[in-house]
Amino acid sequence: MQGGNHMLLEEPVRLASVLAPAKPKVFPSLTKIVGTLGPNSHSVEVIEECLTAGMSVARFDFSWKDATYHQETLDNLRKAAQNVKKLCPIMLDTVGPEIQVHNSTGGAIELIGGNHVTITPDLSKAPSADILPIKFGDLAKVVKKGDTLFIGQYLFTGSETTSLWLEVTETSGAEVICYVKNTATLSGPIFTLHVSQVHISMPTLSEYDKQVISTWGLQNSVDIISLSHTRSSEDVRELRAFLKSHDLQDTQIYAKVENAEGLEHFDEILQEADGIIISRGDLGIDLPPERVNFGLPQNTQFLHLVFMSQKTGIHKCNMAGKSVIITRVVDSMIDNLRPTRAEATDVANAVLDGTDGILLGAETLRGQYPVDAVRTVGRICAEAETVYNQSLHFKKVVRHVGEPMAHEESVASSAVRSAMKVKAAAIVVFTFSGRAARLIAKYRAPMPVLAVVFPREGSDPSKWRSYGTTQARQCFSVRGVYPLMGSTDEAETGGLTKEEYGIKLALNYGRSVGIIKPYDRVIIFEKIGDSSVVKIIECDDSER
Repeated sequence: MQGGNHMLLEEPVRLASVLAPAKPKVFPSLTKIVGTLGPNSHSVEVIEECLTAGMSVARFDFSWKDATYHQETLDNLRKAAQNVKKLCPIMLDTVGPEIQVHNSTGGAIELIGGNHVTITPDLSKAPSADILPIKFGDLAKVVKKGDTLFIGQYLFTGSETTSLWLEVTETSGAEVICYVKNTATLSGPIFTLHVSQVHISMPTLSEYDKQVISTWGLQNSVDIISLSHTRSSEDVRELRAFLKSHDLQDTQIYAKVENAEGLEHFDEILQEADGIIISRGDLGIDLPPERVNFGLPQNTQFLHLVFMSQKTGIHKCNMAGKSVIITRVVDSMIDNLRPTRAEATDVANAVLDGTDGILLGAETLRGQYPVDAVRTVGRICAEAETVYNQSLHFKKVVRHVGEPMAHEESVASSAVRSAMKVKAAAIVVFTFSGRAARLIAKYRAPMPVLAVVFPREGSDPSKWRSYGTTQARQCFSVRGVYPLMGSTDEAETGGLTKEEYGIKLALNYGRSVGIIKPYDRVIIFEKIGDSSVVKIIECDDSER
């Protein structure tokens, strides 16, 4: 069976295999897992377990806690990564134009459905079931009667007891009076307020974000910045210029699309960003659950079912060859050891749609089972990958690229095609920027891509390793790509040529993790001068 969700099912063989015991995996899933580090994933020991379970990217959410706390966590991450001998990129998640409700007392606030509550910009007023102070003075100017507001600390579905669903009934001066639509208990010092489908005149890159990036981000040479609430391509360009002015030009930008404005400008955002994060939590409340306008001008809106925002967004990223990450998949694992059937299916469908990664938020940040969440999602991804219709995806990308193909597209697609034809165990790519590896990944090779990251020829040996490490770590956000640090130092290469050393490094790694066995075939992809070369080699024990 073939369909738009890239699934390939052969009957009766595949159906029978469902009942067979699962084969143990010797290698992580090709789909990457982003874990958000926090109170329940702060220690070196837990982070080590998360990395071993399959976490590929560590996310630091600056919408809570301060830089000192995050620095402690990052220091623990570095110790853990060193202990398990793994690279792990750092993703800094900005706060953006977020309206916060300040609970100065820190106590629980219970609001009863059917009552009314006043939202006020007067921070001197104590929060209660009757009044909630916010750090934004213009709310009354941008909302109108009937608008929907959501308040909560983590979730925004409006169905659980920790999020509040409000409807604006009137405005009075700078205050907004709302009808409480559900009973909920708010707890903690800060909650987030979201106004559905209303433009908030706050900058996407806040002054607080700039301060964090220019201090904590610069100090730690962050690999990726997740730009929260990206609404236009100008948001990405502004952040790019800011990074360049602070000597962070190598840091990648992943635009986090989480509202109607971001969807409307999706195509232009995708063109400017290095990757996309489709934030389904906020999207689920910014749009009616059954409808969404995706990347279309206001005067030519076509309405789609809400799940199409995920499918269409992933497809556009796949065709552009840019990484795309999906959020909010196993919320129930915050408090439970296993996901629901619907959540497990949701993860699998994201893989079949073509996502590069799954982002775990509260599941690893404050969840009771952070390691199990990473491991479980990884296992579901790995199983879904066995029925991913790579052939259909390959044809779609080739058709999208069109003819005549650029030389690099032609060679990359040929490398993947050759790997499939000879049933190669892996594809080895030599690169200095990671671009060649991402190009191979664009064609969704069904086997791991081992990217050997070398220094650029003529680069300063004293500086390249920092650059190279950044580029290598960034590859961990791309589906199927696993970077290895190469070298041109004779003390490390043992007098071997660059090609000989790179192949040896990749094969030894492949054997050590169980993806390459004697007499397996491996595809070698490298660029020599202005040309790209694809070769096939057969492995045997004598090549160690």
